[in-house]
Amino acid sequence: MDVIDYLIDSDPAIRWQVLRDLTDASPEEVATERARVAAEGWGARLLALQAEDGLWDGGVYRPGWVDESRPMYDAWTATHFSLQQLVDFGVDPADERVRRAVTRVREGVRWDQDNAPRYFDGETEPCVNGVVLSNAAYFGESGDAVVRTLLAGQLADGGWNCWAEYGATTSSLHSTICVLEGLLAWEQATGGTEVSRTARLAAEEYLLARRLFLRRSTGEIIDPRFTMASYPVRWYYDVLRGLDYLRRARPEGDPRCAEALELLRSQRDVNGLWRLGNTHEGPTPFAMEGESEGFPSRWVTLRVLRVLRWAGDDVV
Repeated sequence: MDVIDYLIDSDPAIRWQVLRDLTDASPEEVATERARVAAEGWGARLLALQAEDGLWDGGVYRPGWVDESRPMYDAWTATHFSLQQLVDFGVDPADERVRRAVTRVREGVRWDQDNAPRYFDGETEPCVNGVVLSNAAYFGESGDAVVRTLLAGQLADGGWNCWAEYGATTSSLHSTICVLEGLLAWEQATGGTEVSRTARLAAEEYLLARRLFLRRSTGEIIDPRFTMASYPVRWYYDVLRGLDYLRRARPEGDPRCAEALELLRSQRDVNGLWRLGNTHEGPTPFAMEGESEGFPSRWVTLRVLRVLRWAGDDVV
């Protein structure tokens, strides 16, 4: 199988990233394909679902129809995760349709609590705020208030935990990867600060000291789900998400990624593809065609191949 042809035979959200990350396509070719994301396919479908008040599905973190008596029920159709998905799709932030959508959020969307701040000012949980910061940086919005909240909540071991306000003192890989992605995106957009860089590097050490998925004390796998590639990632950690972050943060690489990289290599199938190992269940705006748990995934394959290219593998 020609893996590149397989990946190209997809939605513009995947095609433009394949051209950018895995081929010798010119910047003009990449830009032309990227421009299609907001105009057709999954990106256009998701943009069209936003209401005039700026909300997707009537809510900010959870859709308006969710029964609040089910506090741990996950749904992925509201504003927060819709913005995260648009970032993943790579919609052009300068596109008029995208700017209109983001303006609606900035001017009209506040968190669901009484007297809540505006969306791009964030809330309290670091896993949520990390994604808010990634969204803000991508769309050219100020994330300064979110950064202040995140830096104030860093734990002594270098990471973050959404249960810290309830007494947790040990960091969570789930919370930490969300914050790392947000801080890196904000630093790349603004230049960052010495304090933010120090915090980010400490959190990277938290991740790397565990070789991305192994207990420091025993070398055992922390959670088997960390070895299963997921997409969309939402707020969840897995090895591929950790490596995809480090690909951007540490272009020079790090030897402590060796076990995680070998895990990815071992998961390649006979056709040179990778499967979607874990779907984070919950209602979604629409199904992305060709993406089913347990089957070869274009999203996972694209992300693995660019990680392995970063690692120096001759991947395609």
